Amino acid sequence: MAKKIKNIWWVVLFLAILAACLFPLILLANHYSFTLTIGWQALLIFTVSVICQLLSGHSISELTGKINLVWIKELTGGLGIGAILMILPALLLKIFGVVTWQTNVVSYATLVSGLSVFGAVAIAEELLFRGFMFQRLIKGFGQWPAQLVIGGLFLLTHINNPGMTGSIKVFATINIFIASLLFGIAFIKTKSLAMPLGLHFMANFTQGTILGFGVSGGKEPSLLLPISNNKPEWLTGGEFGLEGSLPGLLVLILVTLSLYNWKR
Repeated sequence: MAKKIKNIWWVVLFLAILAACLFPLILLANHYSFTLTIGWQALLIFTVSVICQLLSGHSISELTGKINLVWIKELTGGLGIGAILMILPALLLKIFGVVTWQTNVVSYATLVSGLSVFGAVAIAEELLFRGFMFQRLIKGFGQWPAQLVIGGLFLLTHINNPGMTGSIKVFATINIFIASLLFGIAFIKTKSLAMPLGLHFMANFTQGTILGFGVSGGKEPSLLLPISNNKPEWLTGGEFGLEGSLPGLLVLILVTLSLYNWKR
């Protein structure tokens, strides 16, 4: 019981420090009319995570995984899985004639925008949801209670995103929760943030920057432009993206089960 209470207090402290830093930044952003971009948010979450990790007497390498060749291999593996997560449902839509693509604006700026935005999103969200807080919950309560709590929080941060309506909301809700479990499994299997970072980034980058779908309801410049010809949104994900589609959900379940059964 003492161990559980101790780790709860560390989670509370993490959230308190994060809030104490975030609110003044929001006020400054409003006062000086600058945007608190996802890049700034990622930097803030990283800083608070490092502070709490050091205060708790643990090394930074325990938070992120030791940066070495294995870390790079796990990051690469995550990138591959993330690409598969979006390419497979897109292929299914292409094979069955649901979606076709035309070339959009191909430019260096498009790639840089996707790399920077989705890279920052992956860093911010993985540090927040699979970093210090997740790791303290695992130590205090075990893997699956931690997974369920973080999965619920991860879902709450996406629940009112654009395009999350009707049948899309059902598929997207299930998809987002399972995606959180997938990222958590990637961390648990490797004891490192490398694979979940790569997985999260490449899934978003492939879905948005390359294939041209929405990413959790957001829209970024893309290399390709999908044409669905008014096909049902539960097949394409509509404005929300492949995350809100039946093919996307089926592939996600398959990938999650495969990673869960992976013997490292």
